[in-house]
Amino acid sequence: MIETVLNIQNLRVSLPTDRGVLHAVRGIDLEIKPGQALCLVGESGCGKSLTAMSIMGLLPRYAKVTTDKFDLVGQDLTQKTQAKLAKMRGRDVAMIFQDPTSALNPTLTIGRQLTEGVMRSEGISRKEAEARAIELLERVGISNPAARLTQYPHGFSGGQRQRIMIASALMGQPRLLIADEPTTALDVTIQAQILQLLGELQSDLGLSMLLITHDLGVVAAIANEVAVMYAGRVAERGPAKDLFADPLHPYTRGLLAAIPVPGMTPRGSELPAIPGRVPGLIGPMAGCAFRDRCALSSPECGHDPVPQFKPGNNRFVECLRAGEAAP
Repeated sequence: MIETVLNIQNLRVSLPTDRGVLHAVRGIDLEIKPGQALCLVGESGCGKSLTAMSIMGLLPRYAKVTTDKFDLVGQDLTQKTQAKLAKMRGRDVAMIFQDPTSALNPTLTIGRQLTEGVMRSEGISRKEAEARAIELLERVGISNPAARLTQYPHGFSGGQRQRIMIASALMGQPRLLIADEPTTALDVTIQAQILQLLGELQSDLGLSMLLITHDLGVVAAIANEVAVMYAGRVAERGPAKDLFADPLHPYTRGLLAAIPVPGMTPRGSELPAIPGRVPGLIGPMAGCAFRDRCALSSPECGHDPVPQFKPGNNRFVECLRAGEAAP
């Protein structure tokens, strides 16, 4: 049995722009063990989705990707051709995208979209593929699944389309499931249902999962570990229960403080906000990217390298003032 489903070390993703090179992902490490759910959290634009696209091999050709190590299910992705990466998608790793409306083809039936890929990759018959699709649709909560294979995406609600996307991702029986903001386009009630469904599937099927979100409030019940990303770097990582109970990075503390607590946060009160804006990532950057928004910032925070601490229990934080209270 493999020890890790995903092992990334020093991943960097750069994109050319009219104003210079955008360093979107600036040297991150990620590790996911079999059956583990890791949540990657951070503000929009911090590099979460580009990290997911790197794992899937779906970045545009002009993107420059470098890494010291990039292993998926025991295979070195840096040695794979695009053709071999394409064969791994769906079988070893699959992805649930943010918006099911744009991810599903409006001109094809649900049945064709679910079965076509697995028929081609596994060489199974249409009957076998449809039987698997019916089983998965039923498992994700789509009623009368056999009849609904002939329907088109517009015949389903937003929540149902997201359930269909989950079934589609599971058709190839992947080892790693990536869910990129899977509840963004849904209302609060449906969000809770989808997250509960993902948690149940991850537990029942023994899936490893990378859940990407901008909201720490949605990950507490599903994550084994949380990695907090800021400006293309992982600022803090650790077991979910430890990170929620004792956040060490000022950015993590700011995110948690902005979450309303039922029964404790007064109705209509103003929630705390992190001042300032995420820095631009075009061109070189020295020191801690969070320093201009941090109440603990000092001149030393502008120097490289930013100190990294591993205080035990699989925790990691990149901060000179880690664990200190704000003045």
